Amino acid sequence: MSDASLSARALETLLGDWRAGAGSSAYLALSDRVRLLILDGRVSVGTRLPAERELADRLGLSRTTVTTAYRHLREQGLLQSLRGSGSVARIPGAPAVLPAPPATLHLDLSKAAPPALPWLAEAAREAVDDLPSQLGDPGFDPVGRPALRQAIADRYTARGLPTSPEQIMVTIGAQHAIALLSRVLVGRGDRAVIEAPTYPHAYEALRAAGARLVPVPVAPHDAEAWGEGLLDEGEALARAFSRANPAAAYLMPDFQNPTGRTLDEYARERVLEAAARQGTVVIADETTAELDIDRGWTPLPLAAYGPAGTAVLIGSVGKTVWGGVRVGWIRAEPSLIRRLVAVRAPGDLGTPILEQLLVARLMPRMDEILELRRAQLRAGRDRVEQLLAESFPEWQVPHVDGGIATWVGLGAPVSSQLALAARAQGLLIAAGPRFGIDGAFERFLRVPICQPVADLEAAVQALGRAWEQTAGMPAVDAGALPAVV
Repeated sequence: MSDASLSARALETLLGDWRAGAGSSAYLALSDRVRLLILDGRVSVGTRLPAERELADRLGLSRTTVTTAYRHLREQGLLQSLRGSGSVARIPGAPAVLPAPPATLHLDLSKAAPPALPWLAEAAREAVDDLPSQLGDPGFDPVGRPALRQAIADRYTARGLPTSPEQIMVTIGAQHAIALLSRVLVGRGDRAVIEAPTYPHAYEALRAAGARLVPVPVAPHDAEAWGEGLLDEGEALARAFSRANPAAAYLMPDFQNPTGRTLDEYARERVLEAAARQGTVVIADETTAELDIDRGWTPLPLAAYGPAGTAVLIGSVGKTVWGGVRVGWIRAEPSLIRRLVAVRAPGDLGTPILEQLLVARLMPRMDEILELRRAQLRAGRDRVEQLLAESFPEWQVPHVDGGIATWVGLGAPVSSQLALAARAQGLLIAAGPRFGIDGAFERFLRVPICQPVADLEAAVQALGRAWEQTAGMPAVDAGALPAVV
């Protein structure tokens, strides 16, 4: 059981605009939004929710409304009342972990990741043949097999950033790399700049390290087409560095998750120039960097645009080979690699050897792998854009030129409600606020493009049924919200 607790103010922030488009009953609107927060993981299992009176005062509701909402959540198995501990978030049948989706949920678009390579099993069998040569030591490998580090370094060099194996540390996926860097680069109370929206597990890792987050808005991929004006993100980040003097910043320079945008070369130079001036280390997540469909130009890795040590690069095979192959890496100066190795042992004792042998065999075939993925992404993107335009003419669907998803504008702040309705239609999909830190982005929905086309077609059909249900809900009468239910 977690010792975490949420204040009424913190829960209000997570709730966002929970009243909009959520039906006529305030207690149902509130309980539905808290339910989604728990199922999404934004409120962790074991977290103590604020007392009913405290939350009622904060939200301007009657205590009876909040009490009824909490009772409704308890009836669904999502809250547990403990003597002396108040109301604690839980999941039915699994109090410590999120459950597998119910049997009726057959499509999971909450994770934007492609299926495994068709020849992955064959490559794994070949990697087993390499294993006997590795059995002469205990097998605990905190820095990575030399052959794999060399292959990763060679890949960076081929992309225009000369790299030596001493600059590479192999990790258990990209998320592990983000967590390690957060522990080394950020002290409790330090500021860390992030994009908004952004990859949620990254800001969670920074928060776990004690960082105070400084969000910088990211424009949708084709913001000009939306009539919003293109945000000069390079300038916005530079100003954030100057104002906040952050210890670190987490960015996705290429095909950002979830917006799909790519930083241009001027913005890359501007960001690293400002970071160097403030002593900020930029953590650049490149897990989607080479998933180009038809961008029309190929930038260098971010570290090539600034002084050595200003940008630390993260990569993995999760979006190219398969998410089940838990191998990632960090490219940094050797001095930082040594610091990372020193702090790694309390969390893990190294990356599995067999998986490293598998990836070492696949790295020389990366161009072939990317060619396959680009064809799959093109088919997925084109079909998703076509179906969304036909089914939801009121939505704003950007035309992305790479990456794993598109960031769709819904035209109304109903993303969380739509995600809940989609569950009833057999579809798991992440609501827009999952990618923010303050309950924002209710007007957006991340729609992956990297799954098989047949799955994407079925998902859009399920979204259509969920949208009809969501759009048909009457708006909440804000004046009636404090009334007794």
